[in-house]
Amino acid sequence: MKTAHFILTSVLAFGLLACSEQSAPPAQVTPLATIGTSGHKDSLKPAKQLFGAKSAASQSAAAPFGSYAKGCVAGAAQLAETGPTWQAMRLSRNRNWAHPETVSFVEDLSRKAAQQPGWNGLYVGDLSQPRGGPMLSGHASHQIGLDADIWLRPATNLSLSVAERENISSISLRRNAGAFVNDNWTPQHAEILKAAASDPRVARIFIFPGAKVQLCETATGDRSWLRKIRPWYGHHYHFHVRLACPSGSTGCVDQTPPPAGDGCADAQAWVNNILNPPPPNPNAKPRKPKPPIRLADLPAQCADVLQSQ
Repeated sequence: MKTAHFILTSVLAFGLLACSEQSAPPAQVTPLATIGTSGHKDSLKPAKQLFGAKSAASQSAAAPFGSYAKGCVAGAAQLAETGPTWQAMRLSRNRNWAHPETVSFVEDLSRKAAQQPGWNGLYVGDLSQPRGGPMLSGHASHQIGLDADIWLRPATNLSLSVAERENISSISLRRNAGAFVNDNWTPQHAEILKAAASDPRVARIFIFPGAKVQLCETATGDRSWLRKIRPWYGHHYHFHVRLACPSGSTGCVDQTPPPAGDGCADAQAWVNNILNPPPPNPNAKPRKPKPPIRLADLPAQCADVLQSQ
């Protein structure tokens, strides 16, 4: 991430509650054929309208197609609204769907969270839509069923009603625009993040820079798990877990792995730029908003995912 881009966008971006990060360029893979070459009748329609209208998963084998920010998921599983150690939040969004591997991961992590003092499990935010794809609002990623948002609010009450889950909010853990953690941060947050990052299914975790630096300062013993935790805009009300493409998923495009090392110096650089921002580039041109992703832009397999029963 270039320093200039970070400074120009940090004020706005750190205020966002929804994950909006784009995937880094993938490793060298053969590009997937897109729907644009198929002559599909809805090719030019915004994909978010088509996928956002689906209320249930496709009846097919589970498979992610495309990349985290441009794809879809077949045969998604639904995370139960309430389980022994979790509750899905904001049920009106119908975003508690994901690849079965993601659902299994969330359930496993919630059991580990329930072992922490003051936690009975996890409050789970957005996973994906029933068939993945671009969402009507919020996220740029979460499209192939391999992303999950985990609230940073301790899940003390797992008997919340549907209405309560619409109105309750998570808590922010940031201070000084994300340069530091605040008094809401606890050792339990660190242990839950460590458990998530230590899971071999996980590719990376996004959280605000101050939290990553805090982890770097307090981690002892094996620090290899720190590599997966990456600083990113926002992410002070929840952390975002991204799973790697499951084994055998030939249509899934992994994100480039994080750089070697624990990533602590990179996180500290983010914090330094928050505290002491360099002057903005007077020649910087404003970015043009990206046009919505069309159905034509998605992998060809997404046409079948969209149309199947």
